[in-house]
Amino acid sequence: MSHGVSSGNARLVSRSAQGRPSCVSLGETACIGDGHFLLVAGPCAVESREQLLASARAARDAGAGALRGGAFKPRTSPYDFQGLGAEGLLLLAEAREATGLPIVTEVLDPRDMPLVAEYADVIQIGSRNTQNYPLLREAGHARRPVLLKRGMSMTIREWLCAAEYIVSEGNSEVILCERGIRTFETATRHTLDLNAIPVLKALTHLPVMVDPSHGTGHAAYVPSMAKAAVAAGADGLLIEIHPDPRHALSDGAQSLDFPTFARLAHDIAHLRATLAPQRVRASI
Repeated sequence: MSHGVSSGNARLVSRSAQGRPSCVSLGETACIGDGHFLLVAGPCAVESREQLLASARAARDAGAGALRGGAFKPRTSPYDFQGLGAEGLLLLAEAREATGLPIVTEVLDPRDMPLVAEYADVIQIGSRNTQNYPLLREAGHARRPVLLKRGMSMTIREWLCAAEYIVSEGNSEVILCERGIRTFETATRHTLDLNAIPVLKALTHLPVMVDPSHGTGHAAYVPSMAKAAVAAGADGLLIEIHPDPRHALSDGAQSLDFPTFARLAHDIAHLRATLAPQRVRASI
């Protein structure tokens, strides 16, 4: 079969290297890929103990399998909230203890990799750092799964090559996350490229997640795009939630409140149950 893009020099992450889809484990309670779906939710940034624990409980109660939260935050403006740093990691560890949810958090600096890996169940590399090659190599040495977001101006081939940096250093536990790319369109924060899901499924054995929060930038659009991603075959979703989105210190406009997230999680479970027989028939 001919595809519009090839995996290029990304040999280790290609379908030719491993025909069966990879399954990545998060701690002892969750996994993603090869038929296992993962819903990850939490605030963009860890702001306080109360905010994080409330978000963690809401995520767990709605059926999420992991908690996201940023302790170190890359912000466009140097004057915006940059996260709580090491204190945020301690709060994430407390939230994991309270809820049992594995935690996903971002690392920005190669020098911080050992510290973040000590607390995180999954290390996130965000869109601004997807071509930070020293950081990718450090992630390859970390004994933690890596959630690799797509760069906002990155082609799929470049994205797969970024994943190859991690895998070539010895860490095969990589999850790809589509989070929208920069186009001429201004109605949404980014353009969520759901084309990437079937393309990646054809090119790589790695699990594919979608982040409709960053992909749209508007909470009102997140449920529709989350369900569209599931219908397109995504292995998981990464969704931002907050107890009071209007007063969030980071990305409040795209964060769902708890009741909205609970309804969305219910709808996603129903959609997946509806689609499951069709996917079984399609594979016969």
